[in-house]
Amino acid sequence: MPVATPEIYAEMLDKAKRDSFAFPAINVSSSQTLNAALAGFAEAESDGIIQVSTGGAEYFSGPTVKDMVSGSLAFAAFAQEVAKKYPINVALHTDHCPKDKLDGFVRPLIEASTERVRGGGLPYFQSHMWDGSAVPLDENLEIAQELLEKAAAARIILEVEIGVVGGEEDGVEAEINEKLYTSTEDALATVRALGLGEKGRYLTALTFGNVHGVYKPGNVKLRPEVLKNAQEAVAAEFGTEQAFDFVFHGGSGSLPEEISAAVDYGVIKMNVDTDTQYAFTRPVVDHMFRNYDGVLKIDGEVGNKKMYDPRAWGKAAEAGMAARVVEACQNLRSAGNKL
Repeated sequence: MPVATPEIYAEMLDKAKRDSFAFPAINVSSSQTLNAALAGFAEAESDGIIQVSTGGAEYFSGPTVKDMVSGSLAFAAFAQEVAKKYPINVALHTDHCPKDKLDGFVRPLIEASTERVRGGGLPYFQSHMWDGSAVPLDENLEIAQELLEKAAAARIILEVEIGVVGGEEDGVEAEINEKLYTSTEDALATVRALGLGEKGRYLTALTFGNVHGVYKPGNVKLRPEVLKNAQEAVAAEFGTEQAFDFVFHGGSGSLPEEISAAVDYGVIKMNVDTDTQYAFTRPVVDHMFRNYDGVLKIDGEVGNKKMYDPRAWGKAAEAGMAARVVEACQNLRSAGNKL
């Protein structure tokens, strides 16, 4: 199927919320990882979200070019073409964008989509994320209001982050401490500033102990009840149930019961990156170790072209990552859920 239209994307999110499941949002940085994500979603019979970070977008443009906008547009164009061959819907999303990269990433991409929509076309991306976790809440929400207005005009959904995610991603680091838990007052402030959909639809990443990076199960102290408390606080003040469309960041090392509880409290999108990176790389390492005398020209020999052909280890890498995407769909209950 083609990449989801704004209407299909909205329907995907509505179904996830209604039927209590979440879509894995798979970070990609190459055509191979993009193909792996599509294959995994198709195998799981799940619609899904494929996303690119600032670093991933730079890489898509070429390591010597490092242009986030051209890389993002190249990713979107490639995805639009290859997604047509898969029997599932996928939405395209840009991941964490801090304040200092807005003008070189999200703002020009929204502008490009705005021009396209004005001409009768569809936006390049279905959603963009503004990561204001490193600035004061007032400034975070002020920028979010500006971006939400522009995104809504371009038929794009905005994702915001209210709170701090620990660990490191694309050079952005945060300590692991009590700041990782968003307060109910911050959640209420978000709704007061951004509304309940009348100003444009948005996804909300409240932090409940989330940490980017690699951690063993049990080391990350998640408190999914933070999400429950936020939903209840908004319901009490605004009289609406499950107001938030929640996003789960930094899920590596999370226990299955923590993931399940988060979905129960309104999470409809969960970012998956670290685990799929490993799932992609592990088969490559296995291939190289098992075929070292084929991938290397040892003692004056010529090696084995079939072993060092990038397609040989690339297929194994894609299969490994696709299997991890299937697992994510199963954990988040999206398997078997496609429009």
